Amino acid sequence: MILLNPGPVNVSERVRTALTKPDICHRESEFSVLQESVRQGLLAVYGLSHDRYASVLLTGSGTAAVEAMITSLIPQSGKLLILENGVYGERIEAMARAYGISFTAVKHEWGAELNAQRIEESLQQDTTITHVGVIHHETTTGRLNNLSMVGILAHRYGKILLVDGVSSFGGEELNFEEWNVGAIAATANKCLHGIPGISFVVARRELLDQTDFQPRSVYLNLREYYRQQEGGGTPFTHSVQVLYALDEALKEFHEQGGWRARHEKYRQLAQSIRTRAQELGIKMYLEGGMLAVTLTALRLPANLSYQTLHDHLKAAGFVIYAGQGDAGKVMFRIANMGEIEKVDIDRLFLAIKELL
Repeated sequence: MILLNPGPVNVSERVRTALTKPDICHRESEFSVLQESVRQGLLAVYGLSHDRYASVLLTGSGTAAVEAMITSLIPQSGKLLILENGVYGERIEAMARAYGISFTAVKHEWGAELNAQRIEESLQQDTTITHVGVIHHETTTGRLNNLSMVGILAHRYGKILLVDGVSSFGGEELNFEEWNVGAIAATANKCLHGIPGISFVVARRELLDQTDFQPRSVYLNLREYYRQQEGGGTPFTHSVQVLYALDEALKEFHEQGGWRARHEKYRQLAQSIRTRAQELGIKMYLEGGMLAVTLTALRLPANLSYQTLHDHLKAAGFVIYAGQGDAGKVMFRIANMGEIEKVDIDRLFLAIKELL
């Protein structure tokens, strides 16, 4: 089955085999070595300095990492400016509400490009804002948000930038220094081609080292994970076999040329999807602006329901993804992360053409 949903993704046999490595205790030295190998491998994805940045591992989905980042790096006196143009920006707002974090939001239509003027006006008018939260790749629509622009504005007004990079880390350009990234949350799966179940936050050490914070959560207290992982430990039981798989996926990732090589492969696959769709008269959901290379949102052809399309393609060996909310009535999504080749895309569109 070829998974064309934006995570979980198909993984290599090499990564899958890593799940069968010996059982180890998470309180023993063998685990400490494995954990540190993964932590360093994550920093190496974007060539980050160990002295300036740290990666912190959690057992949980990408959402767990985002929630840990938001709740652990914003102090009780802080205020978050949330930039929303899809489901995942709205999810950060839901987190802020659930934990009683003070926030304000700059809301856009789903799929719209972030409006720099509106963002700057919010930063000018509300001097109590301390942090800016943004989604890098908003997989609701495939919009790639302009982190460079957001980072420059955050830096100009002295705010800390917190990024949901769940669907972009390892597959898109990320310039931590120039874009003023304070912390980014992501997952083992998706662009890194690991197994679901391990997520992480990469953050500046100066943010993690601050001590004047009252924890909002026990399990998602990022600072406690950081403190213990720096000493080779971990506060709770990790998903050890999934960590083995992530370690192998990172080795595979670096051997294959790192994020630039993966980005280029994704770009070619996405271009193939968009070209083949156009040949069949299927229109893009978004036209213009920055688009991710890992997902394409397409408009459903007239008189064709998503369920009919989904079921036909699943019978042919493919899993696609519906649009979210009201967009599900007019749109479907094809992701191209994971162990996918152009021949898979060719077979996919033969199946679509057969249905049409």
